[in-house]
Amino acid sequence: MTERQPTVFVPHGGGPCFFMDWNPPDTWDRHRRFLEALPASLPAKPKALLVISGHWEERVFTVQTNSAPPLLFDYQGFPPHTYQLTWPALGDPTLAARASELLNGAGFETRADATRGFDHGVFVPLKVALPEADIPTVQLSLRDDLDAEAHLAAGRALAPLRDEGVLIIGSGNTYHNMGKMMRAMRGGPDGPVNGGDFDRWLTGAVTYEDPGARRAMLAAWDRAPGARDANPREEHLIPLHVVAGAALADRGEKTLEDHVLGAVESAFRFG
Repeated sequence: MTERQPTVFVPHGGGPCFFMDWNPPDTWDRHRRFLEALPASLPAKPKALLVISGHWEERVFTVQTNSAPPLLFDYQGFPPHTYQLTWPALGDPTLAARASELLNGAGFETRADATRGFDHGVFVPLKVALPEADIPTVQLSLRDDLDAEAHLAAGRALAPLRDEGVLIIGSGNTYHNMGKMMRAMRGGPDGPVNGGDFDRWLTGAVTYEDPGARRAMLAAWDRAPGARDANPREEHLIPLHVVAGAALADRGEKTLEDHVLGAVESAFRFG
């Protein structure tokens, strides 16, 4: 019998952050340890991964059908060796077709992309969590309207995959005000970056016991305290909505809170 997989939201750091030197050297250590511990926290080794990253948006939900996706080094200004990283996970066209079928059945238009590679929202955290790259992986795009309710509904449509041994992963950041973070790192006038008000609200919403109320809160995330300070644009938050939708009635829990580069970043799990 296939064990039901949870759904998880992981912060994927910044660029290739886990594979370069930082000052102080332990800047990303808690993130790294969290990712390294992820496989052992699962009920069984997943048969496949479906990953929603904050770095891929399309007009309609688009499923990667490439059987051997390359890596997309979609970051700039990092050390040369970070453009030579490898993570040779295979794709899974059968899972891609199944995900499209479920989304179509819920009334969503979908498209297939046979050439898309893994962006750094996929390969950077998963190279830490799953360095063997031995689990077939499919990436699903966000829809570029970033509509919170639509992404919650898409997650609900994809929920049956959990009982088929598929781990659904949302990869993004709960705080992604990059302009403010960079100014703070350079000693600019904005002062320390915190994001604490939004993180406390988000933690309360994700862990709320009633799933209907949770969905309503997440659908209205932009009215939360500090919401637009934490996410001036929400593409790095919305992967959380997909995994929260796929959770159905499973209650969420916070699995990581890290204070890095002056910002609060959190991870969540359902089921």
